[in-house]
Amino acid sequence: MTVHTADADGRSGPAATSGSPSTDGPVIDVNDLRMRYGTNDVLNGVSFTARRGEILALLGPNGAGKTTTIEILEGFRMRSAGEARVLGTDPAQGGEEWRAGLGVVLQSWRDHAKWRVRELLHHLGTFYTPYATEQSPRPWDADELVAAVGLTAHANKKVMSLSGGQRRRLDVAIGIVGRPEVLFLDEPTVGFDPEARREFHDLVHRLADERTTILLTTHDLDEAEKLADRILILAGGRIIADGSADELSRKMSTGAEVRWARDGQRFVHTTTEATPFVRELFAQHGDGIEDLEVRRASLEDTYMAMVQQHEAGDTEAAAREFEEVGG
Repeated sequence: MTVHTADADGRSGPAATSGSPSTDGPVIDVNDLRMRYGTNDVLNGVSFTARRGEILALLGPNGAGKTTTIEILEGFRMRSAGEARVLGTDPAQGGEEWRAGLGVVLQSWRDHAKWRVRELLHHLGTFYTPYATEQSPRPWDADELVAAVGLTAHANKKVMSLSGGQRRRLDVAIGIVGRPEVLFLDEPTVGFDPEARREFHDLVHRLADERTTILLTTHDLDEAEKLADRILILAGGRIIADGSADELSRKMSTGAEVRWARDGQRFVHTTTEATPFVRELFAQHGDGIEDLEVRRASLEDTYMAMVQQHEAGDTEAAAREFEEVGG
């Protein structure tokens, strides 16, 4: 069959989101956050908020400052300037009770080789017991947690005997054993097979439904699009985009691809106005239209366009500055 082109246009509706964000004040509140190493500004005025039960994905090229941002919010790194509050507390001053409300899953796995899986989770859970309240019951029951991360069949195995993917599931379990109100996930599904990844996504949605606020970094843009209520794109030490995957796509005016068949021929057309285009298509050809498909721009398309646009802008600004000083 021959592929032909045609004319017209349309716009996508808002993407469905997961979790149950409330109208409470922000659980994470970052304003003009700055971080400097020597003469290098890693963060240069980062600002954003996150509500209870909201899932945020922090995306950006390597070296953009994603891990630095998360480490500041976890209280592991002192910022150079700006303001940050997590659960109403400055992370730089957070005590043990505040830390009990956080969960952290790092990129690197923490070694507990000689422990058995269930025993380890039960032991770690005891550290959270003093901080349990009626509103925040802690810790997670060890057997329930083992089941939630898909390790029931391995509950009595020593950690050293687990595969890489199973160890990564355990790392997630360790991060959430205290039923955190805020969960930080740094590349959480590295090493997961497709089944484990799907189960992990289900777990993240379950945690968000229970009003856990989740901030994750990932290089898997498909994962970010599936999980996140909002996408934050960090580049050059700044947040250059903040919105749902659909909102970001519409900001970039990225076109949709409309494909259909008629009279044994296949057609394809790219447009920024897909809905009116499809409406006009049916008005002209009615039941003659078959196999209609509208493909929206992926988050990867949008992300690459935004980062490249930002980098091009930085290059142009540097060139102008060079010219102004007589370079």
